[in-house]
Amino acid sequence: MKPIVFVGPTLTNAEVTGVLDADCRPPVSQGDIYRATRSGPDMIGIIDGYFDGVPSVWHKEIQWAMTQGIQVFGSASMGALRAAELHQFGMQGVGRIFEGYRSGRLEDDDEVAIIHAPAAMGFKALSVPMVSVRATLQSAVAEEILPQAVSAQICKHAKALHYADREWDRILADASSSSAALPELTFFKDWLPENFVDAKREDALEMLAAMKKSLAEDIPASTPAEGFEWTDVWNDLVQSEGAGEPDAPARGVLDELRLAGAQFEVFRQRAATRHFAVSQARRQGISADQAVLRDEMNIHRTNSGLLRRKQLIQWLIENDLSEAAYEHFLGEGWLAKTAVQLSSRQLDGHILAELKVSDRYQALKQRAEAKRQILPGGSQAAGRSATDGISDLKLLDWYFEHCLDLPVPEDVDAYARSIGLASRSELCRLLHCEREYLSMTDDRDLYDLEDD
Repeated sequence: MKPIVFVGPTLTNAEVTGVLDADCRPPVSQGDIYRATRSGPDMIGIIDGYFDGVPSVWHKEIQWAMTQGIQVFGSASMGALRAAELHQFGMQGVGRIFEGYRSGRLEDDDEVAIIHAPAAMGFKALSVPMVSVRATLQSAVAEEILPQAVSAQICKHAKALHYADREWDRILADASSSSAALPELTFFKDWLPENFVDAKREDALEMLAAMKKSLAEDIPASTPAEGFEWTDVWNDLVQSEGAGEPDAPARGVLDELRLAGAQFEVFRQRAATRHFAVSQARRQGISADQAVLRDEMNIHRTNSGLLRRKQLIQWLIENDLSEAAYEHFLGEGWLAKTAVQLSSRQLDGHILAELKVSDRYQALKQRAEAKRQILPGGSQAAGRSATDGISDLKLLDWYFEHCLDLPVPEDVDAYARSIGLASRSELCRLLHCEREYLSMTDDRDLYDLEDD
């Protein structure tokens, strides 16, 4: 997927795409990085963002994006501010403004703040950022257009203004009213139109070049210095955003499923289970590291027959997933499985309730009763003292390959825990019972139940 760049008014969309093939979006605000991350880009660039009237982009959503393997760049304006605050966590700042904030030379948000026209007017800037005032005055001093003392006086007057009132006529008018250096100011006014230094624009272009270079060299995203803490406040943001508005292809898929009758409810129930399990795992501070993601990827590729990378890439294309979104998909799946395993005993009552709703409870109850009556000493005793002489290894082969038509899991203990058992030995006890029961009854209806 193309890099996503939040921009306006520092650069126009055309200026951005002239340097980098990117998806240009309006100035960033709270929730935008979260939504962008869910779409799975390899890279996000933040140039402009909202300060007043709209909640500003949250540090935590930038941190979350980076934990999802996405490179996040910042420069020029809001991007420089957030990069200075988050560079130790892995956000990549670019440009002199970023360096100024990181070093402490710049401190105030109003250094980069301006007012601008709405989107319909191309976010046209209606004031001058203080960082550009400073850069322009420094250039004037270097070219001996202004003495240092006069430059300092102009800078002082500009800084005293509210950021929305900073425009050159107002700045110079205020400076002229209290200055004896009127000839220098007149000369500066004549010099200014052709020599104004747009500090934010310069830094933004530098950031786009850095992003382009990173893409070309396939530089991997840096691992955040600290893990991501899933807090209640963060959970509130995620809940308020929901799953986000699906794009057109995804909406089409959902519409087709809606036409499939009962199948829509089946998948909605599965989705609800996944959603609440993932939320629960994150509340408990559980996260999937790179080793877990590799294991989950290997399991998925093996089960889906995606053994060659070419096959995997084709599958990603067919399922509208970028590689970053694929990792997110795998990570959420692992979180869901982990949460379910941790609360397995707490789910027993709900499982029984679902069986009753689906009319499967009675059939399974009858089978359990039959097993207790047929097996010598009852099913529990039969399982503990199996006399057929079969090894656990052969027993597992028999069950998975013969009964379920599946390969034996690499980690049988993990499989046992995934179905609510304490260990491999408890699973084997049940399987000894099952093998003995089937040898007496050949009651294989359990394995022929429709998977819904």
